Amino acid sequence: MDIILVPGLWLDASSWDPVLGPLRAAGHAPHPLTMPGVGEPAASSADVGIADWVDAVVTAIDETAGDVVLVGHSGGGNVVWGAVDARPDRVARAVFVDTVPPPDGSGISEFEVVDGVIPFPGWDFFPDEDVRDLDAQTRARTAPEALSVPARVPTDPIALGDERRYDVPATLLMGALTQEELEGYLAQWGAYGDEYRRIRDAEVVRIGSGHWPQYSVPDRLAELLVAAIR
Repeated sequence: MDIILVPGLWLDASSWDPVLGPLRAAGHAPHPLTMPGVGEPAASSADVGIADWVDAVVTAIDETAGDVVLVGHSGGGNVVWGAVDARPDRVARAVFVDTVPPPDGSGISEFEVVDGVIPFPGWDFFPDEDVRDLDAQTRARTAPEALSVPARVPTDPIALGDERRYDVPATLLMGALTQEELEGYLAQWGAYGDEYRRIRDAEVVRIGSGHWPQYSVPDRLAELLVAAIR
């Protein structure tokens, strides 16, 4: 199976390196992506928005011969769901890594813009539950690898319009939350809960990690990805 791997904000294709070997060993063909404008100055990335990221994934889908699995980490989940909406007949499964499918018109989040781009804010920016399992060595190694993001991408609204997206099976690999806990939160999240409940085949699996399992528990993440891709 062709597997298109979409990183979250500030990450590039190399962030998926820890899971590529196990995916290949399981007989899959992983395709990790670096999204448009990542690491580029405002002069060349100011016009890049979330639609361009979705288009990059759609292009990757169109370059394959058969059905694909899409995997999105964090903000990459918005991108994946946009690509599912664009190519619902080509996606065998969507996998969300510590994130949920967004409703139409929603953005990822807001971050400070510096010199026309959004730089990585540093590991101390994030709440403890997100980074508690990243030790000092991992933080020191990965922070220099984090790249700036085009300013528009996190706040651009995702455009969704094809209800066939709800027919695509979805696996939500959540860092700390069980299915019961996640669905309890989603019941309070308005349109996000509505979007999730409309997916006809959705499963939630707890990773047992913070927000960056590819760094903290890569073997566990790889195992769960292989199990989800069926």
